[in-house]
Amino acid sequence: MTKDFAQLAVNTLKGLAIDGVQRANSGHPGMPMGMADLAVVVWTKFLKVDPSDPTWIDRDRFVLSNGHGSMLLYSLLHLSGFPVSMEDLRQFRQWGSPTAGHPERHPDCGIEVTTGPLGQGFGMGVGLAIAEEHLRAVFGPELVNHRTFGFVSDGDLMEGISAESSSLAGHLELGRLLYYYDDNGISIDGSTSITFSEDVAGRFRAVGWHTLEIDGHDRDAIEAATREALAVEDRPSLIISHTHIAHGSPNKQDTPGAHGAPLGQDEIQLTKELMGWPDEPFYVPDEVRAHFAHSMQRGREAREQWLDRKDELFADDPELAALWDAYHHPKAVKLQDPGFEPGSSLATRAAGGKLFDQIAAEMPGFLGGAADLVESTKTTISFSGSFSAADRVGRNIHFGIREHAMGAIVNGIAVHGGLRPYGATFFVFNDYMRPSVRLSALMDAPSIWVYTHDSVFLGEDGPTHQPIEQLASLRAMPNLWVVRPADAGETIEAWDLALNRTAGPTALVLTRQGLPVLDRQEGLVERGGYILRDGNDLVLVATGSEVSVALGAADELAREGISARVVSLPCWEAFFTQSSAYRADVLGDGLPVVSIEAGSTFGWERITGATGLNIGIDRFGASAPAGVIAQELGFTSGRVAEKVSNWLASR
Repeated sequence: MTKDFAQLAVNTLKGLAIDGVQRANSGHPGMPMGMADLAVVVWTKFLKVDPSDPTWIDRDRFVLSNGHGSMLLYSLLHLSGFPVSMEDLRQFRQWGSPTAGHPERHPDCGIEVTTGPLGQGFGMGVGLAIAEEHLRAVFGPELVNHRTFGFVSDGDLMEGISAESSSLAGHLELGRLLYYYDDNGISIDGSTSITFSEDVAGRFRAVGWHTLEIDGHDRDAIEAATREALAVEDRPSLIISHTHIAHGSPNKQDTPGAHGAPLGQDEIQLTKELMGWPDEPFYVPDEVRAHFAHSMQRGREAREQWLDRKDELFADDPELAALWDAYHHPKAVKLQDPGFEPGSSLATRAAGGKLFDQIAAEMPGFLGGAADLVESTKTTISFSGSFSAADRVGRNIHFGIREHAMGAIVNGIAVHGGLRPYGATFFVFNDYMRPSVRLSALMDAPSIWVYTHDSVFLGEDGPTHQPIEQLASLRAMPNLWVVRPADAGETIEAWDLALNRTAGPTALVLTRQGLPVLDRQEGLVERGGYILRDGNDLVLVATGSEVSVALGAADELAREGISARVVSLPCWEAFFTQSSAYRADVLGDGLPVVSIEAGSTFGWERITGATGLNIGIDRFGASAPAGVIAQELGFTSGRVAEKVSNWLASR
């Protein structure tokens, strides 16, 4: 691309960005203007994508972590020939448009991940790079040979998740990861100097990154730095690009005012005059459109060559073809009972641990790890090694004590394709990774979250480690399915549900303490709730460890002549997808309903109704042995039966 064409392309991106934000009367024009030079070089000279097949598995991934500058991404996609139309650009930030205020995952349009909460794209890019490294080690560079490019901002680097993610990326030597840091010196409150004075290059070098520093408006320097970074295979790269926010705006350049508000019509006119640009909204020269189309030929040719190689490799090696299919088109999973005996006692975390090798054998793309809690969460694939700089085939990922990064990385792996990742930690530490869990739900990412030590009954560690409000909090999150199995048998079915659910994330909430293995009908967890023991006078609804408590309470009530139905409700979300007739049949149409759960009672009125009784814990826990806590907080079968009996008598 000649310099004249390059400048024309830069001006086009700037014009589209300021016009889109102005038309919406909302948005962030400064970053697209400041990163336009970087965008033109990366997209026209390096990025390997094919707009005619946006989800081609061996494409390069591009992540706009500073998602507030979304008009830059939408403009690039439009000019490159992805299905983002000019009308979509005109409808920026409007109802029903794919050009949302911050990028929302839409692979068919070329939007790889949902970004905007700062640092999330940074972390997900690390996950994308891990996925590529693992798959390339399994299948070879003839089938997997792409890179992850990302744009990041001051805000991304200030958020703690970037420190966690960059540390792990450097440790793992993810050399096919390349980020461009938009160092424009401006944040919403003013100059970044009021809050951010660290040596960014020194920080990243300290955690194992290759760093470069350039003028982010010098396209020759951008190209040279990129080529140097791409040659470094043993370290991720950060190209620190000194830019000007709202570059080219005579009155808004280098000011906070260009961050989150339109330039205004007068300033747009002045800016376009300085660029020598027509005063025509959404103007795109034919030459620019043609040259972007020509640049995309690089990706089209790469995809065609890849398809030819794939066909040849699979014809010569049917086992490789079958393995590829198992990774990229996994069959439905139905796990086998490893021999859990009714009447025995087993923690649901331990039951899950006994399933891991079976899951990994059934689903070769299954991989993940814990936040330095593998021994506690029982989340190890015993026959596989650890994913590391020396072993890319290993399926056990050691995330370290980095829940926030773990969440984003798991999401990146999940949306990459070809793999089914999980991340594990203590349930209370979900709070550290909640933004990532929320994004997994927003993106429909099939991430699996494994949470153990699920209640006050973890005991002596005390209130700091004892979840109370977490169940209610996660159940309030749209598109996240929360499964709290009652015993080892339900744990098998909970894993079946999680592995076979591909339209969103699933959280498995498991116990530290042993629970009795129940004699129960199989195959009903997928319905969310079911009758475990029938009764005529009232319904006791429980989840997890409280199901066995409810069964004991029903025995106690029977001695008083009260016939109590016991319902296990491991997954509210699955239950609410059932027909109203099924739900009424399970909950007993017209019967009084009592909920029993060792957590916040918030939300249980959806099950028990306005007149039901909710037995829960609406306070923090205590440091004591689990048995003492159960007695003191009223979660023995006798104490529950007593509460229910008194409640019935008072009605």
